[in-house]
Amino acid sequence: MALRTFDIDAQRWDQSTFMGRLKHFFNITDCRTALLPDSKLDEAKALVESCRAGSVPPGTTVEQLYYAKKLYDSAFHPDTGDRMNLIGRMSFQVPGGMAITGFMLQFYRTVPAVVFWQWVNQSFNALVNYTNRNAASPITSKQIGVAYITATSTALATAVGLNLYTKKAPPLVARWVPFAAVAAANCVNIPMMRQQEILNGIAVTDENGNKLGHSKRAAVKGITQVVVSRITMAAPGMIILPIIMERMEKYKFMQRITFLHGPIQVMMVGVFLVFMVPAACSLFPQRCSMAVSNLEPELRDSIVSQYGDSVKQVYFNKGL
Repeated sequence: MALRTFDIDAQRWDQSTFMGRLKHFFNITDCRTALLPDSKLDEAKALVESCRAGSVPPGTTVEQLYYAKKLYDSAFHPDTGDRMNLIGRMSFQVPGGMAITGFMLQFYRTVPAVVFWQWVNQSFNALVNYTNRNAASPITSKQIGVAYITATSTALATAVGLNLYTKKAPPLVARWVPFAAVAAANCVNIPMMRQQEILNGIAVTDENGNKLGHSKRAAVKGITQVVVSRITMAAPGMIILPIIMERMEKYKFMQRITFLHGPIQVMMVGVFLVFMVPAACSLFPQRCSMAVSNLEPELRDSIVSQYGDSVKQVYFNKGL
């Protein structure tokens, strides 16, 4: 293959299928990439941009190009091309998520512990949501603050309320309170952080990337899919792990090492997240589509008047 004609943006795996997307996200959510220095990431970006310009350095192999694209996709925003902050990257979801989720599941009994770890989790989520937003729709500092406070308040109200309500419930029910709080907060945090897209619409294009306008309905569809993905990402670890721990803690050897219960849960959450982060990201295509017939009447009529029946679908980046 002549590398000067290599299409580095061509999808390595079929993004129209779940398995194709799963391979793609296993590739770019590899937590090892979070350990790489910025200089290495910048080198990868330079190589990707050189390839796009048709100027691949002599001696570069296809494997090197694929690895550069892996680093580029894991660390740079798809809309702006800017390097994303480390904590907000999907490649940091496993180490960041396993620590926070593990401690939420361990320290669920007292209200102060619940408040602290839910606050930490929502702070982490707010940064992740902001980092992975559709950057074509800007958001002000005030809107970020309102979104953060609203989501954190929702999580705390849900967690503390359920914590008090389940005092007399079976122990396992109380262990599931953190998941209920996380799910409720995700339903608030993500739409609030991306409210500009809901209020003003998200940029939609044709299949060739030509901008057609802004759609609020497309924004609602994309954000809904992200909410479902995030809850799915957390669900197995936060639902199944409490069942495992509830049974394991009945054994005498576990009762002798109570100081290790927290680290054990952190590691077990990590095992879940290694698989669930790419799986949840793969539920829906990142390049989301919507039929022109389902768009707002004004935008639909505008597209039909300009392009007739040649444009059947519009496309947009739903974010992660």
